[in-house]
Amino acid sequence: MRLAEAEATLHAIRTGEVDAVVVAGKTGPQVFTLEGADHAYRILIESMHEGAVTLTADATILYANQCFARMVKCPLEQVTGRLFHRFLDAEDQALIRPLLKQPDKSGSKIQARLLKADNASPLPVQISIRPLANNNSNPATIGLVVTDQTAVRRSEEMLRALTQRVVEVQEAERGRIALELHDHITQLLCAILIRSQTLADQLPARAGAAKNEALKLRELLGEAADEVERISRGLRPGLLEHLGLVAVLHDAVAEFAKRTGVIVKLAGVELPARLPAPTELALYRIIQEALKNVERHARARRVTVQLQKPGAVVQLSIKDDGIGFDPDHLPASPKVKGGLGLLGMRERAAHVGGRLTVISARGAGTEIVIRIPL
Repeated sequence: MRLAEAEATLHAIRTGEVDAVVVAGKTGPQVFTLEGADHAYRILIESMHEGAVTLTADATILYANQCFARMVKCPLEQVTGRLFHRFLDAEDQALIRPLLKQPDKSGSKIQARLLKADNASPLPVQISIRPLANNNSNPATIGLVVTDQTAVRRSEEMLRALTQRVVEVQEAERGRIALELHDHITQLLCAILIRSQTLADQLPARAGAAKNEALKLRELLGEAADEVERISRGLRPGLLEHLGLVAVLHDAVAEFAKRTGVIVKLAGVELPARLPAPTELALYRIIQEALKNVERHARARRVTVQLQKPGAVVQLSIKDDGIGFDPDHLPASPKVKGGLGLLGMRERAAHVGGRLTVISARGAGTEIVIRIPL
């Protein structure tokens, strides 16, 4: 097809002025009707941020959108009518040929490198392949969706940076609330506690019932002050900043065991030196969330917490003997147990370059393992 004819045909396809296109094939001319490709459908395909390509059975490009043309740095009129293989190197051609020859009805995907007309560096892409429905008037065709993987990576990096910023803002807000609780609420409770003690001391012995109530009030105020202080420490672990992860780990485990009655065993909790501050904070928040999950959902009687540093990696594991769950089928709703806590722990580990693994099965307990390179 000459350039002028290709341009005219392409314009006619876009504007819906033609009902069919004739493409030269190995066995002679093939006629493709456009009865299903109405104007609205064309507009939708052209507005995609991914490459859309329709191939004939011999991999000739019947249609491509502007996004695909930009990917290969080639004018659209020069893309239509060419073999799709010309935009792939020999290795990727060998991978895609069997998928195009017998396309899976449920679709298939491959990673490839798209060659550009200007000889620039190949573009890493994901190609999704699916056979298109054919009828009596159309030979079988194949639809491709070509996704720019560099754009996907940029989006992932932007999302991770945004998530990191959210975590930083969250930590700053936790610190502010902890300071407010410690400097105002705790002091106010202590002042009320002292006044209640004074009141109890001034009541005469004959006012036995009133004196007992005053003493009970003092006891409740003391418990409230301790609880506020515990919440404050959880929001902003001063012990972590000054003494490091090992010290705060001992403190968190002891407090959890005392409060819940669950037996907690610490194993290998020794580090030769302080870890980077972001790593210590991430591990502390992860163990906070893990112990919270044990308390709320696991119905466990025993928990083992192990902190190790094999080589240039720090590893934390939390294992319980509870009811377990299926980690491959986490609930998506925040009203259902389990899903969002694990997601938060994974993000915490990822923020410091680590990886979180969950090993669990129904009735077999749960083990969470976090490995962070230093």
